[in-house]
This record gives sequence, structure tokens and C-alpha cells, in this order.
Amino acid sequence: MARGKEQFRNLSGSEKAAIFMLSLDQGQSAQLFSLMDEEEIKELSITMANLGAIDAKVVERLFVEFADQLSSTGSLVGSYDSTERLLLQTMDQDKVTSIMEEIRGPAGRSIWEKLGNVNEQVLANYLKNEYPQTVAVVLSKIKPDHASKVLSVLPENFAMEVIMRLLRMETVQKEILDGVEKTLRAEFMSNLASTSRRDSHEQMADIFNNLDRSTENRFMGALEERNRESAERIKGLMFTFEDLVRVDPAGVQVILRQVEKDQLAMALKGGSDDIKDLFFKNMSERAAKMMREDMEAMGPVRMKEVDEAQANVVSTAKQLADSGEIIIVSGGDEEELVF
Repeated sequence: MARGKEQFRNLSGSEKAAIFMLSLDQGQSAQLFSLMDEEEIKELSITMANLGAIDAKVVERLFVEFADQLSSTGSLVGSYDSTERLLLQTMDQDKVTSIMEEIRGPAGRSIWEKLGNVNEQVLANYLKNEYPQTVAVVLSKIKPDHASKVLSVLPENFAMEVIMRLLRMETVQKEILDGVEKTLRAEFMSNLASTSRRDSHEQMADIFNNLDRSTENRFMGALEERNRESAERIKGLMFTFEDLVRVDPAGVQVILRQVEKDQLAMALKGGSDDIKDLFFKNMSERAAKMMREDMEAMGPVRMKEVDEAQANVVSTAKQLADSGEIIIVSGGDEEELVF
């Protein structure tokens, strides 16, 4: 009983409203939703979807507070599905889909907060096709650190156009801001939600990357027999320890600073001469000599230990590439770096 009282006292006003809406039948909830504006519906929907399980005694105390003389029929569970069903009673499918996508989409309450959680490269790829003035409005509304990242990956000439408009920007009229928000919701956020699922071959490439060598060869051989096209595609997407030869010298030195020396020695123990030369050339003469001595002192090692060490080095390299700290050049003879 005491726990129920404490839970009830901690409820916010929006949470009480959400519990009350969930306790009504769909017809009654639909009538209430029809009397609310869009922002009220969004706020209440977000609360309902994140409510979770509510103790029956809390529901009963809430009914008493509302003076509705209702009794509890059991505990309630606020979920995305129950919220969506209620909204569909009073809105068309497109509008409900839009609201639910916002709830399920990148974290944040307003569209600008949501954009702050979108990868800068993804956002820049969308914005580069918009008018510079529109991009300036968007960058003025998101956090400066995120805006700077987006600006840095836009095409240089286009980025300068955006900067000039930011410098000349005055207070943005509400009608213009509303129009930009509406476009972002209708085009960018909805497309982002619908395309967020990863390609299955990319997913399998990541899985194969984490298999030990014998298991990987066994599965890949079996896949080649069943579907050679998929097997070749997965091979092309996989990133192995030997692929580190595509990292530029500055990037190799970053990796050297991030990877434990004993782990790198184990990884190089099973590496090709090319990959060994790549790392040794980017060490000092003394450090390279010590690394070679450590590798010789290991003696024979199990292939499983080599695979694990190489997988850890590759994982570190991929994280560094994702954060922009190193560059991994795409495969192909036509690729070259310009310094």
C-alpha cells in the first residue's frame, strides 16, 4: 500500500492524464483526442508510449482524485501499440504514422532536438539539396557543436553560401520556421525512420567479421554453394585485419596509440609481410625492434588467439574511422590519397 501511495505521489500531471486516457475505452479516448490540438496529442502520446506498467492501486487512487467514482479493473500498460490504436480512432493513418515516427524516432521532444541526434553526415546529405537559406535556418536552430559538424561536411562552396546567410540572418518569421519544420517532418524524419534498417548483407558482413577464421571459412564455403552472389557481396563488405593496408600512415599512427602493444604483437604474429611492414614503418626503429622481439618471444601461438587479437584491432580501427579520426581508403587500383 505504501509503495502505491509513493508511486502515485511521484506522478506528473502528464503521466496522470496518460493513465486516465489508457483506462478509458477507445471511443471515449478518441472523443478526448478530437478536442486537443496536435502538440497536446504529441505530448500525451509520448507519455503514454513510455508509461510502462502501472499498479492497479495507483489507477484506483487516480480515479478517486478525478472524482469519477470508477474502480480499477486491473493494471495498465502504456505501449507504442496501445497508443497507436487509440490515435487511430480519431485520426487518419498518415497523421498517426507521423506522430508515432516522431515518438519512435531519434531522441528529443522538438524537431530541432531530434535533428541534434542525427548523424552529421546523414543530415548534411539531405541539407545539401536544399536552398542555402533553408540550411541556415536549420543550423541556427540546432546546437552549435552539431551545426559545426554538419557545416564541415557540406560541400565547401555551398557551406560558404550558408555561412553568409547565417551572418545576415535576422529573426526568422514564425510562418517560415513552421514551414521548415513541416518539411523536415514530412520529408527528412519520415524517410530517416523508413530507411533506418540496415542492409542485411552489411549486417552479415559484421557478423562474419567477428567469427574465428575456421568458422568463417566453413560458413562462407557453405554460403557460396547456396548463393554465390550473396557470398561475394558479403566478402566485399567485410573488413579484415589485412585491409588495414588501406589506412594512410597518419591513421596507422593513431591506431598504434589506441591499441595495446601485446595485442598488436599477437595480431601481427599471424599477419602478412605487407601488414607487418605497414606497422613497423610507422614505429620508431627502437619500438619496431622491441615489437619484433616480443613476437619472437611468443613462440607458437594458437590461431584462435591471433584471430581474437586481429578482430580487436579491426574493431578499434572501425571505431576510429566512424569518428573521423582515421581514413580507410576504399578498395580498387583507381583509389589514391592526395596530401
